[in-house]
Amino acid sequence: MSSLPINMVRQGIPSRSAMAVASLRAAHQLLDEPLVHPDPIALPLLGAPAQAALRDDPFRLNDPLSRGLRAALVVRSRFVEDELSRCVAAGVRQYVILGAGLDTFAYRNPYCDEGLRVLEVDHPGTQRWKQQLLAEAGIDVPPSLAFVAVDFERDDLGAALQWSGFRVDQPACISWMGVTMYLTANGVLSTLRTLATFAAGSCLCFDYRVPVSMLNPIERTVSDVVERQVTAVGEPWLSTLDPVHLQAQLLELGFSSAHSATPDELNERYFARRKDGLRTGGSVRIMCANK
Repeated sequence: MSSLPINMVRQGIPSRSAMAVASLRAAHQLLDEPLVHPDPIALPLLGAPAQAALRDDPFRLNDPLSRGLRAALVVRSRFVEDELSRCVAAGVRQYVILGAGLDTFAYRNPYCDEGLRVLEVDHPGTQRWKQQLLAEAGIDVPPSLAFVAVDFERDDLGAALQWSGFRVDQPACISWMGVTMYLTANGVLSTLRTLATFAAGSCLCFDYRVPVSMLNPIERTVSDVVERQVTAVGEPWLSTLDPVHLQAQLLELGFSSAHSATPDELNERYFARRKDGLRTGGSVRIMCANK
């Protein structure tokens, strides 16, 4: 998960699943070789005590469930940053991270000299928590980054972006990872309508859960375990989306193309011929849509 539930951030409570996601990304740096997604910021951002504990025993996050989740998390980060690289080569200079949570791209941005501006969009409470972690870790906030504080229940996303300097007449690459499953289907569609108004040449990458009917028995069991865990910490999943219907919606909204990457495609692209057998799978797909 990337952004905190509204009821939690308003009480100043950090998201347990957001920190769990960050911990799994950090564990990837210690456990897996070769790295699918190198990230030198992942460990320091956890804070000194959590980083020390993970370095002392990273194998506590190497059980079969954690390995599968870790693979899914690092592959989605690698996927969207590969798309971003393609966009930058095509002239895109705006990168919008919706529900940024503890995402680290802005603090290791390799395209600063090319003028890439990063906008991290999240709830104000989430951003205060993250900024505290950054300060404690001694990680500088680069001038190429803008924090865009948005209460997704109340605020106008498009207006908030423009107020923060987003150029609606210029294309952007948009990352929206680890969020849609925590929204209703109508909430997802509302945000997609806003993103569909972005300029030609824009690219949107987001992940989503598919209906349980599309899963094999093992995937159903794993999905059920994870769903019970996120519900238990007060961050329940709210939606599933059918890939075919979702693709049709995106095309109807004005995107010129939309493709949903399956776990098999991602495994072939990012995990082929690994000695450690690291693979992704389960109920989550990644959609990439272009204007």
